[in-house]
Amino acid sequence: MLGNKPLESWLAEYAQSHQHPVNRFCHTFGIPMVALSLPLFLVIFFLPAFWPIPTALFLVGWTFQIVGHYFEGKPPEFFKDWRFLFIGVRWWVAKLRGRA
Repeated sequence: MLGNKPLESWLAEYAQSHQHPVNRFCHTFGIPMVALSLPLFLVIFFLPAFWPIPTALFLVGWTFQIVGHYFEGKPPEFFKDWRFLFIGVRWWVAKLRGRA
């Protein structure tokens, strides 16, 4: 799925578009909100009234990231390559571990 590039190369390229402190802050909260919303959408099959929670997490999470890229002055990396959608979560984990 990641092609011939190692994960470290993907993370380094992703990090180049996430240098501004506001963008990094926004992604620190936006990425986990979006990631958490995806499995929560499955809950609505069992609890239909639950739909506002994952929907709000998804929309607010993406709003954080869009605002962050406004401050960064660069478009999201997934505009170049859709696989960066999966790298964002890995970058977030690396950031938590002090590696990004």
